[in-house]
Amino acid sequence: MILEKLAAFNLILGSASPRRKELLTNAGFQFTIRTANTNEEAPAHLNGHETAIHIAREKANALRDALDERDLLITADTEVWFAQKRFGKPESLMHAQDMLKQLSGNSHEVISGVCFTTAGKAHCFTVSTEVTMRTLTDDEISYYLKNGNPLDKAGAYGIQEWIGLVGIARINGSYTNVVGLPMSALYQELENFIKTLNP
Repeated sequence: MILEKLAAFNLILGSASPRRKELLTNAGFQFTIRTANTNEEAPAHLNGHETAIHIAREKANALRDALDERDLLITADTEVWFAQKRFGKPESLMHAQDMLKQLSGNSHEVISGVCFTTAGKAHCFTVSTEVTMRTLTDDEISYYLKNGNPLDKAGAYGIQEWIGLVGIARINGSYTNVVGLPMSALYQELENFIKTLNP
């Protein structure tokens, strides 16, 4: 079982996200948290999957030089894409309002890039989920902007928050991916990655 095999490693989550911490904890992983300031911009020509991998890899590179032989680092980036455009974290409440109005009544793509990194090896993958939001009223959007936390979320919303509970009509794919880590894929990919290592 992967949780037993991980005992040979020092598992590190390279993220301060409370959502990612909670997901890993609930899945039974034992880990520490280590973070570094990284630039979350990406070249404009990259698509959604390439952008998520690029930023997850940048987060890993910022911490890689400090990794010991038995350290195993997990970094991730979650992107919202709609109409072939990246919907990152909004710069203001007005920006968040504009994002939500565009997403309202439409389907968009949530893509997470995840990287496993050791001192000598790395592996990255992406997972995509289609999310459909029902048509939101102006009052509903205003309520969330006042009572939610849109500014620290890609696409200006959290599926686990009020707007996700009442506004998401359906999802096609991994729910935890939309929260911030595609846990089923992460579990399987990590199991395969560990087989290539010699702790």
